[in-house]
Amino acid sequence: MRHNKKINHLGRTTSHRAAMLSNMACSLIKHKRIFTTLAKAKELRKYVEPLISKSKEDTTHSRRIVFKNLQDKYVLAELFSEVAAKIGDRPGGYTRILRTGNRLGDNAQMCFIELVDFNEHMLKTKAAAPASKTRRSRKKAETAENDASTSPESASVETPSAE
Repeated sequence: MRHNKKINHLGRTTSHRAAMLSNMACSLIKHKRIFTTLAKAKELRKYVEPLISKSKEDTTHSRRIVFKNLQDKYVLAELFSEVAAKIGDRPGGYTRILRTGNRLGDNAQMCFIELVDFNEHMLKTKAAAPASKTRRSRKKAETAENDASTSPESASVETPSAE
């Protein structure tokens, strides 16, 4: 029984799993969005979000802690400059998982994992959403149209054309 065992080992040894998560975290920071299986994405979220939280505070100590996990100085520079600037005011939840369906070969659940503030398409739709207004009832809209058509101005316009 697996009671209170929260780590998904992903069918790998500890060293292989650590190397894989480090490489996936570097790819996520570099490309802002990667395509992987759902199980790996969920484990990657647990791995990368504390590193992104550390990047908010740009000190030598936090850089060393993050470098210990990532082992790529170019990704480290991008994380502390570009990514930390965009997520500076966000209190958490830096990644988003979007499920895409199942893989043809082995029917594994596939998904995208991406950094939230870097998806321009979702940011545009989020900004456009509050501008639209919803109509609660069709009756109100229909009565407003009928009132407009029976107003005296429209009646005076219609009578000369009828004659």
